[in-house]
Amino acid sequence: MKKEKLVIIPTYNEIENIEDMIRSVMELEGDFELLIIDDQSPDGTADKVKALKKDYPERLHLLQRKGKLGLGTAYIEGFRYGLSSGYQYIFEMDADFSHNPLDLIRLYKACAEEGYDMAVGSRYITGVNVVNWPMGRVLMSFFASKYVQFITGMPIKDATAGFKCYHRRVLEAINLNKIRFIGYAFQIEMKFTAWKLGFKIVEVPIIFTDRTKGTSKMSTHIFREAIFGVIYMKFKSLFVRYRPNQSVLP
Repeated sequence: MKKEKLVIIPTYNEIENIEDMIRSVMELEGDFELLIIDDQSPDGTADKVKALKKDYPERLHLLQRKGKLGLGTAYIEGFRYGLSSGYQYIFEMDADFSHNPLDLIRLYKACAEEGYDMAVGSRYITGVNVVNWPMGRVLMSFFASKYVQFITGMPIKDATAGFKCYHRRVLEAINLNKIRFIGYAFQIEMKFTAWKLGFKIVEVPIIFTDRTKGTSKMSTHIFREAIFGVIYMKFKSLFVRYRPNQSVLP
């Protein structure tokens, strides 16, 4: 059977969410497959995934890493796994239900049926669709995306969004060895590079709900990386030739 849809979920201490998330994705129409990338969670997240593999032996996959190595590096490992395994559509998603698994279907349809190369689950395309965040964090996130738009010129309203579907041709065109950032700036860098390469990107409106179980991984270091990383990305792009829909030339 042709491999089509792979959802990548990085985890660190998500024991409270991981079983419900896995079963929610497995129950969706369309035979989504899941790749969990665990950074040696001390709470037993990986052990829970291994136990569930008996229920979904062909559709649930696990990569275990030797420490907390960062969100960006986890996704890049997942992209390489997905590309080498032949998947056509590769998704990014959080483990904590801030992203509704049902929206995977909408992201998939935007690429597979509507012809977009990347679909972004957007909190800000139809206003501000965030639930259970304190107002300070809502404003920080919203204006961070405005800042990214201003600096880069990229017409994406939710620049830090981490809920996405890529057609494999996007990931094949991006030199993953040269992706620099590991936190929220990673999400911006991937969108920026895809946009500069001329790929068709669409924002799909979602409702983002803050986690109710487990602990947020947000830190001031991650936020600083995003703020200053945007300036670095824009500066670097002035010295790079982008070959539309193909690759980045140094």
